[in-house]
Amino acid sequence: MKNLPIEVVPTEFKYLDSLSDLMDSRFRIPGTNIRFGLDFLVGLVPVAGDIVTFAFSGLLVVSMAQKGVSGMVVVKMLGNILLDSLVGSIPFLGDLFDLGFKANRRNYRLLREHYQEGKHSGSAIPVILAVVFALLLMSFLVIFVAFKFGSWMVDFFQQL
Repeated sequence: MKNLPIEVVPTEFKYLDSLSDLMDSRFRIPGTNIRFGLDFLVGLVPVAGDIVTFAFSGLLVVSMAQKGVSGMVVVKMLGNILLDSLVGSIPFLGDLFDLGFKANRRNYRLLREHYQEGKHSGSAIPVILAVVFALLLMSFLVIFVAFKFGSWMVDFFQQL
């Protein structure tokens, strides 16, 4: 993805940049270039951590949708957080995936690119309602998968 000059992005996006950075890349493992954020740290808590980070990522998408992105950009954003949440709910493998995927930063870049292309249209209530509805459906899916996987893990270790 392109690096956009900061002057192209309005200052009202600054909080979205800060929050997505906090979630995905605020901290660095000393001696490496590996960056991580609260998404990784909270995601270490099985099931509940993945649900919390999914909810926070969903709120970021709603905030970004309020800035007037198109429906297609919102679909891409929702796909990013769904993939992050579903793969992220797998113990160990999901945690490693979270270190590299960084769905919130990807979504912020989508917002900036959309804005730079001049396709923004201001707040759009129908898009926001659709996003909220999609997030609710996706949250049920994430919770279902997380609990099924957790149940499977408990059964697996009880049989050992």
